[in-house]
Amino acid sequence: MHARAYNAVDTGLLFMRVAAALLLLAVHGLPKLMHWQEQLLRIEDPFGLGPTLTLGLAVFAEVFCPLLLIAGFYARLACLPVLAVLAIALVIVHPQWSLEEGQFAWLLAILFGGLAITGPGAWVLPRL
Repeated sequence: MHARAYNAVDTGLLFMRVAAALLLLAVHGLPKLMHWQEQLLRIEDPFGLGPTLTLGLAVFAEVFCPLLLIAGFYARLACLPVLAVLAIALVIVHPQWSLEEGQFAWLLAILFGGLAITGPGAWVLPRL
């Protein structure tokens, strides 16, 4: 196996995946995790799974998956729960949102969708 040359695409993918993951963590994931009890009272439960399971799934997608993505572990797979949560938010929980109101969710969907397609690039912890 030969060493892979690092280039601007790999650097761009590193920047995109770390920035997107940190943004999701800071804005959605960590606040849910840090204020668990309060979030249990506020979280929408569109599938009737109960607030604890619904919040647990959201925290998995918004905390655990971004951490995997930052490291580059199972990066494509880690994007799927994030995309699922975004799709549920846009289509089921907030179908009334205009494009302007849902722009943050759409931008995250574009970023995580792009990363699901491209993969993490060469700059990942397993390879370093």
